[in-house]
Amino acid sequence: MSQHRPNKNKAANPLQKPWAKTDKPAGNTLNRQTVTTKPQTVKSAKSVHDDEIKVYSQNACRVLFQQRPEAVIRLYVSEKMAPKFADVMKHLAAAKKAYHIVDEVELEKIAASSHHGGVVMLAKRRPIQNIGQYLQQNKMLKQDCLLSLDGVGNAHNLGAITRSCAHFGVNGIIMREPQLLQSGAALRTAEGGGEFVDGLACDDLPLALKLCKDAGYTLITTSSHGGSSLYNTALPAKVVIVFGEEMFGVSKNVAKSADIALQIPGSGKVESLNVSVAASLILGEWYRQQQG
Repeated sequence: MSQHRPNKNKAANPLQKPWAKTDKPAGNTLNRQTVTTKPQTVKSAKSVHDDEIKVYSQNACRVLFQQRPEAVIRLYVSEKMAPKFADVMKHLAAAKKAYHIVDEVELEKIAASSHHGGVVMLAKRRPIQNIGQYLQQNKMLKQDCLLSLDGVGNAHNLGAITRSCAHFGVNGIIMREPQLLQSGAALRTAEGGGEFVDGLACDDLPLALKLCKDAGYTLITTSSHGGSSLYNTALPAKVVIVFGEEMFGVSKNVAKSADIALQIPGSGKVESLNVSVAASLILGEWYRQQQG
């Protein structure tokens, strides 16, 4: 795999083509041979430490760099996508970190996904805190919305939920396995939202929800068979909205602790909505009510 850093001497439009060799005429860019990746190097790119993640797709990578430029360890980018990440390459070169221009085949190997969008970043993982720490740090908040996911593990649902959380100002998602929110597929689907929503760890979900109730949060669950209409129910300023996986919903122990059970009115032609869609609708209504 070839590593490219801009020459310290100024060249024409260095930010447009920072990978161009400045000791040759300005119009001379990389030929195909220089972007070929060596197989043994790609293999090492697949290996990441526990505190590192691989992020791919344009929006997810761009937002990560905007929010945490120091967290980027290495960049892999296609020749076509490279001009859009010229500022990232310049930053990495200045920080003595590597970037590599590789072809689509190698990007797929590095990302372990065909949905890489022409760019992959190796970056430091966002820290995960537990729900007790979050409640202690935010005990003075008068308005707050958290999500709690009971058995939801599909990466695309997690990414879509995270994206909605970021849009509606939700600070955290309570989960037994919050690291799932930082998988490559979840972050790609979140379209950058993963940089704004914390995963909040808990070993015992009913206990975590009890801590939230003790801290002044109202617990809300959903039901396709009962409960109050979402659009006729006043939603408190501090809430934890609990969602279960689609087929079985929330567990009985969790359902028992709920203060409000909501249903989303509809035609009745389908039994329920996808969990990410249901989350978006309820979060949107909570957000609307708090703006009034």
